[in-house]
Amino acid sequence: MNSPRTARLITIAVLAIVVGVIVARKTALRVTESKPAEEPQDAVYAMLESARAGNVKAYLSYYAGPLESALRESLAESTEATFGKYLKDSQAAVKGVAVSEPEYAGDSQAKVRVEFIYEDRNEIQTMMLERGPAGWRIAGTEGDQRIKTLIPYGTPVK
Repeated sequence: MNSPRTARLITIAVLAIVVGVIVARKTALRVTESKPAEEPQDAVYAMLESARAGNVKAYLSYYAGPLESALRESLAESTEATFGKYLKDSQAAVKGVAVSEPEYAGDSQAKVRVEFIYEDRNEIQTMMLERGPAGWRIAGTEGDQRIKTLIPYGTPVK
């Protein structure tokens, strides 16, 4: 190889590496940021998506009040990696999620019924949400119920 050609190849390789680093940083930034939830259901779905990804910062950003404080205390008792693994593991068995239309109490409070579908059961939880400058955030839960299913999820129909 001659010298000008070698110089061109090295320049192209360096530029490819620089572009790769820029793209990787922008992708990593997008994954750690959370966007404000415009509707109460958006906050629930975004929280669940963050949990499935093990993205602790985004997950916590969808909580408010005492519930957020309790979750941050749990995080403080472990590491971010351990908490992220816990989030992933807790969502691994979920086969589906159904979120009801919100019941509003004024402009800044809402309630949604969330049904988690597992292979052998369904769990129903009511989530209370509050709207603030960062959008809708989950402020509390109530009425956790566990319902045993007669036919496990995924059983073939005959």
